[in-house]
Amino acid sequence: MSNLSCGIVGLPNVGKSTLFNAVTKLAATAANYPFCTIDPNIGIVDVSDPRLQVLSELSSSKKIIPAAITFVDIAGLVKGASQGEGLGNQFLTNIRETDAIIHVVRCFESSDVIHVNGKVDPIADIEVINLELILSDLQSAENIASRLEKQIKSKKELVPVLEAIKKATLHFNEEKPLRTLALTDDEKIHLAAYPFLTRKKVLYAANVSESELPSMENAYVADVRAFAEKEGNRVIPICAKLEEEIAQLPPEEATLFLESLGLATSGLDRLIKAAFDMLGLITYITTGEIETRAWTIARGTNAQEAAGKIHTDLQKGFIRAEVVAYKDMIEYKSRAAARDAGKARSEGKEYIVQDGDVILFFHN
Repeated sequence: MSNLSCGIVGLPNVGKSTLFNAVTKLAATAANYPFCTIDPNIGIVDVSDPRLQVLSELSSSKKIIPAAITFVDIAGLVKGASQGEGLGNQFLTNIRETDAIIHVVRCFESSDVIHVNGKVDPIADIEVINLELILSDLQSAENIASRLEKQIKSKKELVPVLEAIKKATLHFNEEKPLRTLALTDDEKIHLAAYPFLTRKKVLYAANVSESELPSMENAYVADVRAFAEKEGNRVIPICAKLEEEIAQLPPEEATLFLESLGLATSGLDRLIKAAFDMLGLITYITTGEIETRAWTIARGTNAQEAAGKIHTDLQKGFIRAEVVAYKDMIEYKSRAAARDAGKARSEGKEYIVQDGDVILFFHN
């Protein structure tokens, strides 16, 4: 896995581009009319991790390389997008390539910002977008099925794949997303080869107004939370306008500004952390004089596979991993001192890497 990537979707004028501006500190056009975002804007953001600074000071590292997350700002989808309405299918293609979807939902009233459907109704908004994604998947499933039917004549092993596609097609026809379909392990494997949009996990960013700070709760947010729970998805309330303001400040000022509003962390940091948790991702750390660096892996990855994240040669020639827990590294101030205290563990290739492990790999 390289960078985690999230596609930001939502109806026009829900605060998507405002959030994206904050995300990347790049000026994606945010305007008060539909379709101001045409090509997807892409921004790569460092994942905030205070552990790296601490370890870098202990190791006198020349540089710090944090984990990163790629955000793709998909233009405002509208009803009929899967049939090419608005700017249509080209946007849906951009989402297919991402690991997860961040769905920005408008949870604020404002006479200054036009709502594309004339009134604020977050659940109706979610359903419009969900239906477009389902219809797009239905179209894909039908195309895949017709290809498989031709191939099956000479490749009988494709029969169970076609059956899994047909099962998904029936589900799409009921206007339901793939993530709500009960599948056997084999069916999951058969369908994993195809980038269905509605199989992706969704994080709902409930966009509230500055007047809702610091609680960020209102009746709209409660509705979105109840909807998300039924799907097995999560909600992170944010104030996109505030995030855009914070993004313009130096880090120290941003922290003080958040504290003055009664907030411990920015919405963006909460969004990134939730995306990592949702996709089952963790980071391990390498540190030395050259650099201190965070590496993103899936939870459950073993030491040999984790080594391959740095370089395939490390994975092929893996001998062992010397692992020090982050808290022990801080307590003993160096790998050598942690080793002397018996806190550096020698682990084999099957060791399951934990979040925050500080690792030195040995290889031939």
